[in-house]
This record gives sequence, structure tokens and C-alpha cells, in this order.
Amino acid sequence: LGGAHYFGDINTRAGINRPKPAIGLFFRKQFGNYVGLRIAGHYAQLGYSDTYSKNSYQQSRNLSFNTNIWEIAAMGDFNFFKFLPNNPDYIFTPYITLGLGVFTYDPYAYIDSKKEFLRPLGTEGQTIGYKGRKQYGTMAVCVPFGAGLKYNVTEKLNISFEVSHRFTFTDYLDDVSTTYIGADKFATTGTGPSAVLLQDRSYEIDPDNIIGLEGRQRGLSKQKDQYMIVELGLSFNISTYRCPTAN
Repeated sequence: LGGAHYFGDINTRAGINRPKPAIGLFFRKQFGNYVGLRIAGHYAQLGYSDTYSKNSYQQSRNLSFNTNIWEIAAMGDFNFFKFLPNNPDYIFTPYITLGLGVFTYDPYAYIDSKKEFLRPLGTEGQTIGYKGRKQYGTMAVCVPFGAGLKYNVTEKLNISFEVSHRFTFTDYLDDVSTTYIGADKFATTGTGPSAVLLQDRSYEIDPDNIIGLEGRQRGLSKQKDQYMIVELGLSFNISTYRCPTAN
């Protein structure tokens, strides 16, 4: 149980601010006292807004998003010290972890208190094929890595604290990546009117200073989006026994 935080085109700051909740489950198989393989699943909420930025351009840009993340990953855990539950000499260790995972996401925003999913709108011209842009998917690959501490409380119970960062292979966690295409490119029917309102929200800050002109930078596609999960954990030791062999 912990918190999740997003880094990308809307939040360009390195520090953690305004995290959202995260929860996870895992199963870990130990191979000796130092190495383990973990299969982990997480649910997390991510989101941010230009209104939190100290940058004047971002404040004028006025974009925001939220998304739910469902992630599954295989991770290798490497203990620094020997870890033997219920042995008072080996009940604590720092560790590092590295893995590979996949996750689903579907960014949305609110306009006039109405929730609008951004992917179907094609806010950067994906749905009309503007300059060959294609609609992004709702699933992407991530590379989680991090470090933590774990402590054996009883024969069966351990507690842990972990900070793990995710590099992703998408730049659309926040629905922001490339350039504005201009409001006149969107249809006047269907999802077009909603797309116009959500692709450039600078009009909400200053109607006389619209920044969403065709070709103007909206995001930075050279850098993929990232997110982090910080969590406290409980784990239970499951012992296995082998039947003795007959002589």
C-alpha cells in the first residue's frame, strides 16, 4: 500500500508532489538467501495539472489528465545481506530490484465537470491521421527498478519499504507528446467539439492569448513518460516440505 507519482510532459519536475494512491500484490520465490523472483501486480492512479507548475508557459497551456494504471511485472530481487526469517542474525536486509512489466492506461480529463477520455478524441490529430500520426494504444511496456528494505518480524511475517521507478515505452500517459494541430482541423460534429476544447485549454486562462496554434509545441516526444511507486508492504513466508525418500 502506498503512493504513485507521474513524471512527463505536464509534470517536468524531479521532486515528488501530489502523489496518488497505489496498491499491489506479489508472490516471490527465493533462490537461496540473496536472490528472488517476484511476480507483482499493481493498481495505481496517476494525474497532474499545469496549474501546479511554476513555469509560465505551462500555466498558460493549462492541460491536465488522470489515468488508472493496471500493471503486472516480473522482477528480480537481490538482497545485500543474507536473509533468513526467524534467525535473529539475518532478519534485515536492503535490496535492489529490476524487472520488466506491462500496464494499461487510458488518460481522461474533465470539462464542465464531465469526464472525457482523451484517446478517442485524438487531441494531437491521431484520429484524422494528421501528418501520419497514429492513435496510441492503451497498453505499454515498462521497466521497473528500485530499492528497498525488508525486516523479518516473526517466523511467518515480514515488513518492507520500497521505492521503485518505471521507465515506460509510451509518451502518452498524459495524452501530451508532440505539437498542436490547430482548432480548425477538428470536425464540427461527433467528438470534434470536445477535442477542440480539450486539446488547447489556454482559453480558460486568457481568451485573448490562445497558444494552441498549428505547429506550436505541446509536448516533448523525445522523452517518454515515467512513474514511481512508493509503498509499505507485508509478506508472509510459505514453507514447503519434501517427503523423505525411502532407502
